[in-house]
Amino acid sequence: MKLLALMGMSLVLMLPSFAHAKVIGDIDVVEQMTVAEQALILNGAGVRSKFFIDLYVGSLYLPTKVQTLDDVLAQPIAVIQLSITSGMITSDKMRDAITDGFDAATDGDTHSIAKDIEHFTQLFADEIVEGDRFTFVTQKGKGVSSIKNGKAQGDIAGEAFRQALLKIWLGEHPAQQSLLEAMLAQ
Repeated sequence: MKLLALMGMSLVLMLPSFAHAKVIGDIDVVEQMTVAEQALILNGAGVRSKFFIDLYVGSLYLPTKVQTLDDVLAQPIAVIQLSITSGMITSDKMRDAITDGFDAATDGDTHSIAKDIEHFTQLFADEIVEGDRFTFVTQKGKGVSSIKNGKAQGDIAGEAFRQALLKIWLGEHPAQQSLLEAMLAQ
């Protein structure tokens, strides 16, 4: 838990010093960040939309730029950041989407990580509003730390969970193909 608090504090302290990379969907996407004392660069970012409505901007940060899921999974740390751009996203809709994403990412075999998924979806129980920012810090062999608006939410240990979470956006059946391509700079 101390590591999570340190990572959350690192993000909060680094916010003013971020260099803006570009604007995507009215969101300033930063070029680099430091998490857990690791310098990360923007690998790619794009918009998740549904029925012609932009829902969020998804960004992928890594120590080095890559273009494949296997290369992302091989990184010691990978950060997915979701910046909410629509008031249409509710906590219930986000939990349902995340659950569906895990189902797609694991080809329907979520049994081994079912309790982790349940714990993770509870992180979205509070109201979600336009402007919220979720940051998922994934560390190879350790698991995932979740941060909302710079405040630590919780940790989920385990490599299987970490890989499944990354596959929601970067796997064979991603949340949106164009977002996957943007995040992997393809």
